[in-house]
Amino acid sequence: MYWSNWFKAWFASAIACILIFAGCGTFILFKLSHQEQNPLPSYVVNQARIEVSDMMFFLEQHHEELELASQHNIREKLLMLSQQKKLNLLYTGLDGTVLFASSTPLLSNKDKLDLKNELHYDLYTAKTDQASFKLAFPVIDPKSGRQTGNAIFTFPESALANEQTSPFPIAVTVLMTASLLLLLLLLLQLSKKLNHDLLLPIVGLKDHSEAILKGDYEKKADYGKQDEIGEVYAVFDQMRSEIMELSLQREAQDKAQKELISNISHDLKTPLTAVKAYIEAIQAGVCPDLPAVMEYMDIIQTQANKMAGLVEDLLVHALRDLGQISVNPVECYSKEIFESILKPMGPYIRMTGVEFIVPSEIPNVLICIDPVRIEQLLSNLIANALKHTTAGDSIRIAIAQQHNQLKVTVSDTGEGILPQDMPFIFERYFQGHAPSQYEKRFNEGSGLGLSICKHIIEAHQGSISFKSMKHQGTEFYLTLPLC
Repeated sequence: MYWSNWFKAWFASAIACILIFAGCGTFILFKLSHQEQNPLPSYVVNQARIEVSDMMFFLEQHHEELELASQHNIREKLLMLSQQKKLNLLYTGLDGTVLFASSTPLLSNKDKLDLKNELHYDLYTAKTDQASFKLAFPVIDPKSGRQTGNAIFTFPESALANEQTSPFPIAVTVLMTASLLLLLLLLLQLSKKLNHDLLLPIVGLKDHSEAILKGDYEKKADYGKQDEIGEVYAVFDQMRSEIMELSLQREAQDKAQKELISNISHDLKTPLTAVKAYIEAIQAGVCPDLPAVMEYMDIIQTQANKMAGLVEDLLVHALRDLGQISVNPVECYSKEIFESILKPMGPYIRMTGVEFIVPSEIPNVLICIDPVRIEQLLSNLIANALKHTTAGDSIRIAIAQQHNQLKVTVSDTGEGILPQDMPFIFERYFQGHAPSQYEKRFNEGSGLGLSICKHIIEAHQGSISFKSMKHQGTEFYLTLPLC
């Protein structure tokens, strides 16, 4: 499950728990404030009536005796009942005369109460202070059915509070507790999720990073889950693979550079030795006449040209690595430039027995190129074609305008490029695998020609591509933008 979806569900659950908890708390606060305004429910009157029912019955049976001051046993009985129930009783006549008071049971002089202010038959007016309240009940004569007096009871609030039910509904309390417990579980789940699915994978990435810093690229970064961390691991492992590939390429490049230096040294040594030998022969008078000397000079020139080509490839290669290969484009017409480039190549190619076919008509359009670099590019492509052809094959040059581009095609009818070599032909130092009959020609190069071609054409904002089939030849396609 993705972290974003998990967090959405987690936050929704946490917010729901908080809202439930807050709602229950608000409800409880409301009940508390309501309880302060109405400290006791309405049924407390009935509860108080039940509490004093025996005392009321006793008063109804003996109210006449209470009017006689000499009836001490009746007063003592009421005093005992009052003390047992932990309340005060004040019994008055209908005119307000106090006939009995549990606080002063041996009352001699009779006081009078203002019944209008002292009688409270409900809780609304009964509350007197924070610890007690008064309730009045009429005393009825069982024989006549008439009221004979009033019994005023002073109850301590604690006497009835213990018997009251909880002011908070049980469901609200349970719901509030459940929401709190669920919120705690959600927090524990979040902590476990962060530790197991976030912190531990990050520690794992740290270990993989340290391994890469130490040069260990073989250890794969596996996570095993399809989420954001899994995507990070996938990208990290892709980076590891690319770093490993770059490291292998760098090692191969270093090896190829060493081989290149070795090959160039060997390739330079061979023509230098030949040039030195022919010069010594000329100095020794081996050549009897001028034609023989000129023949030796032609050989010396051929070897010198070969060395110059090798040195030029190395120079371009070095400049490319430094980012300083110079391309100085100028506006010129294509027909004149390409005719001047292709014309000198024909005789040399035909001397090898390979037919050289140039375009009969070259589009005369305005292009912006560096003629020297374009000549170098075509020379490298034709030299590459000569490596794959033998006497009787052909090399064809075609030039055509396509939309806003000039397309140049260099094709041959040689052996073609092997399939396993195709992905690497534009890599530096890559020389490919040559058939046995072409092996000597392949070893003459430095493996830089096509790499230089790619760099030159891209510096002209153009492109290079190819198509090759075994035993059917190769075609290279160059595109140059028009002005």
